[in-house]
Amino acid sequence: MALILLRHTRPEGGAGVCYGRTDLVPGAELAREARRLAAQLPPFGVIVSSPLTRCERLARALGAARGLPVGLDDRLAELDFGSWEGQPWDKVPRDQLDAWAADLMGARPHGGESVAMLAQRVAAVLDDHGATDALLVTHMGPIRAALARAGRPGAWEAKVGFGEWVVV
Repeated sequence: MALILLRHTRPEGGAGVCYGRTDLVPGAELAREARRLAAQLPPFGVIVSSPLTRCERLARALGAARGLPVGLDDRLAELDFGSWEGQPWDKVPRDQLDAWAADLMGARPHGGESVAMLAQRVAAVLDDHGATDALLVTHMGPIRAALARAGRPGAWEAKVGFGEWVVV
């Protein structure tokens, strides 16, 4: 069985901004990207999405194209960046960024969620859907957590573009 993790398409208003749990809407290319993805994605029988709008709208478009219902799972949401949410990255205090980089898994200088907390909830989602051919529509953080759990080298630095996917 394969799990396909699909990153949402480019959201409106996200350039240069920390927007983990901030509920940005998808950009104007959503319909075009959904058609492309519906044609290119490997087969799957289940769709589960982060409840954030940028993921849910893409998941519903893919569900309509493939004739599948969409389930929502809060555990697929992006990292909660606490006080950094909605802030331009260049306005986040440097000492806080340094503290986070020094202890990526455990630090929470923003008061939100640690990367370890993210990894734990993503692991639970993977366990729940590991016996199915499922499409999980999610964000960069959960995709990195899934890659790390799968033992992929460099998982926490992985780059997956908007509207791209990985299989674990």
